[in-house]
Amino acid sequence: MDQFKLCESEYHFATIVWENEPLGSGDLVKICSEVLGWKKSTTYTVLKKLCDRGILKNENATVTSLVKQEQVQKFESEQFINRTFRGSLPKFIAAFMNNKKLSSQEADELKKLIDSYKED
Repeated sequence: MDQFKLCESEYHFATIVWENEPLGSGDLVKICSEVLGWKKSTTYTVLKKLCDRGILKNENATVTSLVKQEQVQKFESEQFINRTFRGSLPKFIAAFMNNKKLSSQEADELKKLIDSYKED
């Protein structure tokens, strides 16, 4: 499961792939140079690392993801809530909402979301 744990630079790199896949490796080098300021060697080093971990695939110079962004976000979110709030979603929301106000529409959306996950 730690395969989904990405450092910040790996996550930014993977986001480029997720947003542009399928993506030629040459195009990936150009985008990483423009967006991340990376050299070609850095791009290929990180690409190989994420391919070795089963996150991305580079086949015939075409880069695609094997793991979707939502899977990584779910893993990272759960890890953060478990580590910081002992797994308590209400404590996380209370800390996040500290002194913030929601619009009626946002509150309704959250209520619907919570209701959709309620145990019967």
